[in-house]
Amino acid sequence: MAATLNIPVVTKTSFRGLKFLHSGKVRDIYEVDGGLLIVATDRLSAYDVIMNEGIPFKGKVLTIVSEYWFGRMADIVPHHLLSSIVYDFPSSCKPFWREMEDRTMYVRKTRPLPIECVVRGYLSGSGWQEYRTQGTVCGIRLPGGLVESDRLPEPIFTPATKEQQGKHDENISFDRVVEIVGADVAEQVRTFALAIYARAAAEAETKGIIIADTKMEFGMDDDGKIVLIDELLTPDSSRFWPKDKYQPGRGQDSFDKQFVRDYLNSVNFNRQPPPPKLPEHIIFKTSALYLEALKRLTAREVF
Repeated sequence: MAATLNIPVVTKTSFRGLKFLHSGKVRDIYEVDGGLLIVATDRLSAYDVIMNEGIPFKGKVLTIVSEYWFGRMADIVPHHLLSSIVYDFPSSCKPFWREMEDRTMYVRKTRPLPIECVVRGYLSGSGWQEYRTQGTVCGIRLPGGLVESDRLPEPIFTPATKEQQGKHDENISFDRVVEIVGADVAEQVRTFALAIYARAAAEAETKGIIIADTKMEFGMDDDGKIVLIDELLTPDSSRFWPKDKYQPGRGQDSFDKQFVRDYLNSVNFNRQPPPPKLPEHIIFKTSALYLEALKRLTAREVF
């Protein structure tokens, strides 16, 4: 645990006696009593490089927002979350309740599908760059004359590979998804992903947030059924734009880590380790943006 101006920042975990499995860009994974503990740290990755500094409260925001959306989407597709309340966790977790509180999900095991399910409702990021030169996004032909940040005629499913840490995910065609997971599973995850995005985007707009795009993950349970896993509709996995400032034809203000990406671009970061030091004003502004997204979407705070 580190601290920034006396605010605790969790960039790594160590729960003695629990079976540690893996550290991702943001999350540490433990196996407990046949389930998994997914602990969201305050680490931040940008351009697939983990920053040296953590973002205060970030892990708690990711966990609470994910829990909220899992509950909202349960009638569309089952999810893996068993509980995010520490008192519900296996007894072996009790010594670590304080460290785990609000940043940990106890979930059932699944077999993750090796794809990222991305849905785009607006023209931004790599999609905008591709459209400018080819008139397509991930190979999908779009109408001419669109400008940066335009709303698409309808949301599109643009899957990607799920690469190991340090490597960039690559956009793939739907036909490639069929090759990887089979036609039936590919059709199901596309249907689920589009339905989840449609519901979330409509609800978020009533709360002043445009969800420009998002990525989600699915797994298979022991019965061969598809389950929604990982995180869901968080500021890490989505582009959140303030609705009252939205203006097509330019990049948008955001409630996500785009603020950090913009800073890294301003200092000509080459997108390779080691990352530059993040100034404190960038760290705290990013924290404030994440907290604002949490408050708007869930009406919760972490203080």
